[in-house]
Amino acid sequence: MMTIHALALTPLISLIAGILILVIPRLLNYIVALYLIVVGLIGLFPNLAG
Repeated sequence: MMTIHALALTPLISLIAGILILVIPRLLNYIVALYLIVVGLIGLFPNLAG
């Protein structure tokens, strides 16, 4: 079974978010807000990241 580490997943998420922002600029607010919420939750609860 393949495991994906957070370090390998971050660039992929960034790439997808960048493409979505180029295609639909209105998504920028939502993408940034979601990213900040996820990073904040992982910072507060490190066990959530695995």
